[in-house]
Amino acid sequence: MKKLALITALALASAASAQSLSGTVTVWSWDAAAKALESTIPSFNKKYPNVKVNVVDLGNQNVYDRGLAGCAAGGADMPDVYSIENNEAEVFWARFPDCFTDLNTLGANKYAKSFPAFKWTELTVGNKRYAMPWDSGPVVIFYRRDLYQQAGVNPTAIKTWDDFIAAGKKVNAKFGGKVKMGAIGNGQDDEWFRMLANQNGCFYFDNTASQITIAKSGCVQALDTVKKLFANDVVMTSDWGGQITAFKAGRLASAMFGAWYEGTIRTNAADQKGKWGVYPMPASKAGGVRASNLGGSALALPSSSKNKAAAYAFMENALATTNGQVTMLKSQGLVPSLLTASKDAYVNQKQPYWGNQTVWKTILDTLGDVPAARGTQYFQDARQVMIVVQADYIKGKYKTAQDALNDAAKKISAATGLPVAK
Repeated sequence: MKKLALITALALASAASAQSLSGTVTVWSWDAAAKALESTIPSFNKKYPNVKVNVVDLGNQNVYDRGLAGCAAGGADMPDVYSIENNEAEVFWARFPDCFTDLNTLGANKYAKSFPAFKWTELTVGNKRYAMPWDSGPVVIFYRRDLYQQAGVNPTAIKTWDDFIAAGKKVNAKFGGKVKMGAIGNGQDDEWFRMLANQNGCFYFDNTASQITIAKSGCVQALDTVKKLFANDVVMTSDWGGQITAFKAGRLASAMFGAWYEGTIRTNAADQKGKWGVYPMPASKAGGVRASNLGGSALALPSSSKNKAAAYAFMENALATTNGQVTMLKSQGLVPSLLTASKDAYVNQKQPYWGNQTVWKTILDTLGDVPAARGTQYFQDARQVMIVVQADYIKGKYKTAQDALNDAAKKISAATGLPVAK
């Protein structure tokens, strides 16, 4: 009886707490991310019926720009919940350390192990957690089952990048060079370099954000692999739109991106249902890491919010519950960062578009293997340098990948003031 009374008392206290939250919570976000957050409002309002949630889709760049302006103005004209990309997050923490609430003061420390370690890296400073992990971009290879089969390529046999190149040669032979194994935005982005470097435990900067590490061996190996892919003629050069056009036309046998690209393929090539599949990205060497991350976002709570308790409750419901994260996966294909989401029944369902493969399980099973990487407040400075250096290396301007990355390190150091790691 005492135990029953205690449970009843706790339930009543929880209900009273839910009833006490009221008012409006304004959320700034963009595009599919905004729609995903809206999809969690019904479950939130079941718990907190007196809170109205208003998700405002401002567009990605506008959210970033207005956030910077608001923080510079001491928190003026900021929402209650702010969407932020991981790679850009540290710009805010470095320039405006008081603009956002330390979520540990609201109890977020209890979620420290609920998300993979790499997702917290750019969201924490010292003992403070400035944002809660949202979606992630575990990297995989999306492939055309029919094109691989016609070329005699078995995806389960592709375990290393050398295997991938060998498969690409088979595809070239079968289709006369008109179909390629992948598309790289050389001269426009360094995404492939970043994905491969992250896989090798290397990035522009070290995880303390104190040194430039782009000339380290893992990054050298990554850039060398990009060069080998071009040298063996198994990839094409293409921008974002060009790659979509290519896979719609059947000129790409594979695409490598963060798992959020699932929705890009499925919605742009609906007529190719059943022809696509997924496998883990190849390793740099046999038995090596077959995981990386590209992209991902978080939610932060501006210090100027007048409704912090309700705002944090919304964040918890959307991000720290399996139901919230899986609802957004179903709604917009946003890949959950919450580790328990991988055990959800939906994640383990066969997906008809993907040839009845349990693609979300394949994707989410890689999360725990992704090495941490730190974008720092200088991410865009480093990226712009690396885009040029990579293109110049592919063209033959540098003799070796090490020479190219030594030059990149010097240029990034000049732009940021950070020392180059010895």
